[in-house]
Amino acid sequence: MAGSRLPRQLFLQGVAVVFAFAFASLYLQIPGLYGAEGILPARRTLRPQGKGRWQQLWETPTLLWEAPQLGLDTSQGLELLTLLGTLLALGALLLRRLRNVFVYLLLWAAYLSACQVGQVFLYFQWDSLLLETGFLAVLVAPLRQPSHDKQAPQGGLAGTSPHEGLPFWLVRWLLFRLMFASGVVKLTSRCPAWWGLTALTYHYETQCLPTPASWFAHHLPVWLHRLSVVATFLIEIAVPPLFFAPVRRLRLAAFYSQVLLQVLIIITGNYNFFNLLTLVLTTALLDDGHLTAESGDSHCRKRPTSWPRVLLAVLSLLLEFTVYGLLAHGTIHYFGLEVDWEQHAVHSRTTFTFHQFSQWLKTVTLPTMWLGAASLAWEVLTALWRYVVRWGGVELRRAGLTALGSPAPRWTQVRGWLRRSCTAAQLLVFGAATVALFVISLVPYSYIEPSSHGHLWSGAHRLFGAVEHLQLANSYGLFRRMTGLGGRPEVVLEGSYDGHRWTEIEFMYKPGNVSRPPPVVVPHQPRLDWQMWFAALGPHTHSPWFTSLVLRLLQGRDPVVRLIQNDVAKYPFHKRPPTYVRAQRYKYWFSQPGEQSQWWRRQWVEEFFPPVSLGDPTLDMLLRQFGLQDKSPPRARGSGNTLAQALRWIRKQLSPLEASTLLWGLLAAVGAIRVMQALLGPHSPRSSPLAKEEKHRPAAKKDSGAAGRPAAPAPDNGSSSSSQIPRRKK
Repeated sequence: MAGSRLPRQLFLQGVAVVFAFAFASLYLQIPGLYGAEGILPARRTLRPQGKGRWQQLWETPTLLWEAPQLGLDTSQGLELLTLLGTLLALGALLLRRLRNVFVYLLLWAAYLSACQVGQVFLYFQWDSLLLETGFLAVLVAPLRQPSHDKQAPQGGLAGTSPHEGLPFWLVRWLLFRLMFASGVVKLTSRCPAWWGLTALTYHYETQCLPTPASWFAHHLPVWLHRLSVVATFLIEIAVPPLFFAPVRRLRLAAFYSQVLLQVLIIITGNYNFFNLLTLVLTTALLDDGHLTAESGDSHCRKRPTSWPRVLLAVLSLLLEFTVYGLLAHGTIHYFGLEVDWEQHAVHSRTTFTFHQFSQWLKTVTLPTMWLGAASLAWEVLTALWRYVVRWGGVELRRAGLTALGSPAPRWTQVRGWLRRSCTAAQLLVFGAATVALFVISLVPYSYIEPSSHGHLWSGAHRLFGAVEHLQLANSYGLFRRMTGLGGRPEVVLEGSYDGHRWTEIEFMYKPGNVSRPPPVVVPHQPRLDWQMWFAALGPHTHSPWFTSLVLRLLQGRDPVVRLIQNDVAKYPFHKRPPTYVRAQRYKYWFSQPGEQSQWWRRQWVEEFFPPVSLGDPTLDMLLRQFGLQDKSPPRARGSGNTLAQALRWIRKQLSPLEASTLLWGLLAAVGAIRVMQALLGPHSPRSSPLAKEEKHRPAAKKDSGAAGRPAAPAPDNGSSSSSQIPRRKK
């Protein structure tokens, strides 16, 4: 059975990278979103209700309650949290010893704290996904990282704790829930674009923030778009059950299919850290053998030809062919694939009805839960087996030493008993936590099928209700409906000094100027630009924050202006705020290949927000209606506070930098440091594990004649170092 030590380390490093991106991206936008002069000041969200300190913290779990103790207001406390979160995540990426449970607990708590005051700008599924993944990282991370010289040999039990694979299984279960639900909701939504297999003919053009590659993907042949939708359904609905397949090659095939989908999405869309985070989740489908160079040599070695192994290999191969055959047959049958040799195209259509799909979903939802339960039961049994083998070997060695008249000292026996008890306690605690989180996750997972949701154990509902506000388990369903089928709706802000001549206010990232190419923003998420996309889908009253944005532009608040144009000189009203502000709704389409110097075409649709000025009755009425009026000025905190001054100085140094440049600069700096660590690290032949192994081989050969005699007794402290479990001969 292949181990998962390397995938776990890869997962922890990936989570650290995503946390660093998420914290740094949010930090740059805090003044404009949540500052005293921002769109939705964070100070309004944390108002003491006269409750006890711990009750208040449990109901609204955020560390920002303690900001006043540091002489900071809520937005300054949020800045401090995001800065510390960025540094801590980068530290975990650089230093192996920082990849422990305490660091990841702090990262999770810091991001949860930010989400409690983030309001609509942090109400995205990937924020919930990061919180859930971050909590799983807390369980996956060890209490402390062992040193390199104590690492177990690949595939061995030495140096590993029996419980380590249990929390990591939850990562695989989360990936399954994410992908399966995202595929299912596309069909349960009854969206005509998904059912007609035409969704991708609109998607590249109508997604929130396209990339330059989106323009080229949009102009691919229609039959290829339809076939891509079929492939999406295959990867998101049919492939995820293979995450729990008993055959390793099936799991690896599922892994590469998910990676392919996420990479294509990254190329054709700016989805911040979401796809990077999904790629991190796919590490749960890997094992040590697939990630090490030794696995290539292992295939060249002679395998035992005993009939049970041969039979198992044949059955595995038959199962693989059966699965691939069923996937191919089901895809061809249910999507009516036909090859048109004359037109060099593949035609496709949906051959099943909504009723048939609903019946199928009702049939498979509960079995997928039982599939997860069976897979988890196997992991628990495996952990118990590892515990028995590990400590059974210790007892056998101790018994052999006693029979030879060389009993271990009393203190080593006590130490070994304590280690065994500690290991058993860890197995019990982490096993119970894994089972509890699995049961809790069944509730949001069952939302995809209402009747299955009602058949769940009532205890699962109670457990989920008790911890729902901690976002330990969430429901997912990305791209449920395709929007902009008649053209991409886009809100364009305009300002004027006289109410007659209007100047467009162009954003850095979202479409505006038809001759400007779409930017590459990933992994940064410009949260105002994203909300502008959602606002364009309905009237402005469905987006109350938009009224506050208009107010801040009329007031000329610099933090909000920097959300629109980081280079203030490019903002058309940087010298004097506009007297009037209004918004128009347009429809945008990608330009045709023959059109020169244009990426977009657009057409005016209607007025989105009426022209208003400061003191305008319409503006004041909307502010009162949405509760956005500043009833009392913010209290000045920390004007002479050293910590507040330090935060302002850091902000002043970083504010000129564009967000994507800063984020990739951080990653490049980390990469450079890692390269230097690799070049300057202790890699001399004497210090390498292979050299140590070669050093001990002659001694073993010289003493081969004494193979019948027991080895010299070593102190038995109950540890699982590689010297205590004999290495299998190769």
